[in-house]
Amino acid sequence: MYRAVDMHKEAHFTGSEMVRDIVIGMSDGLTVPFALAAGLSGAVASGHVVLIAGIAEMAAGSIAMGLGGYMAARSEHESYLSELEREKREVVEKREVEIEEVRDVFRKYGLEGQTLEAATQAIISNEKGWVDFMMKEELGLEEPDPKRALRSALTIGLAYIAGGIIPLAPYAFNVPITTALLYSVVLTLIALFLFGWMKGRFTGVPAFRSAVQTMFVGAMASGVAFLIARAVSGMGGEGHG
Repeated sequence: MYRAVDMHKEAHFTGSEMVRDIVIGMSDGLTVPFALAAGLSGAVASGHVVLIAGIAEMAAGSIAMGLGGYMAARSEHESYLSELEREKREVVEKREVEIEEVRDVFRKYGLEGQTLEAATQAIISNEKGWVDFMMKEELGLEEPDPKRALRSALTIGLAYIAGGIIPLAPYAFNVPITTALLYSVVLTLIALFLFGWMKGRFTGVPAFRSAVQTMFVGAMASGVAFLIARAVSGMGGEGHG
């Protein structure tokens, strides 16, 4: 029975982190290539150029985001190990202080008198269990999965690519760049809305509000990039003339 409950908790924890990684990768994958494509559409006349530039950015962005996820997960694990070593030293060097901290934890749950002392003695009777108890109850830390760093990097990177394909896809077809831009805008805004909706369902935020906010951020990013590119292109044309 205990093993079944423990396995359930672990699966839930891992799933939550994977959802977070997908959200990080997909949200940037949708907005950054979208903004780049929209910006270039205001400066160049070839959809092929936009597509090549977008693919290059998507490759670089997915690698950068994946490495960022990897380093964050590694840092989280190293931080946990550092705190674990500190807690191990404290239960030896500051034993009485740590025992009182155990009592304080149980007092928060309403224990007192003999029940409090019995619970405290049960915890401090096993040093490893004591350290684990303090890591969870005092510091609020759970041991990260040592394999999470690589899994996080791959999840974020692949989610970034999956998101980036959507705004770039119209530029792969032989259509005028203005038409490709229009299709890209429509497809990406729909994708942002749906993604924001799903994100809201997973994170507990009202789904419609999350969908509108996500779509609004993507639209603002692409709009600003488009206007900047048009302005820079216009300045370049004036200088050349």
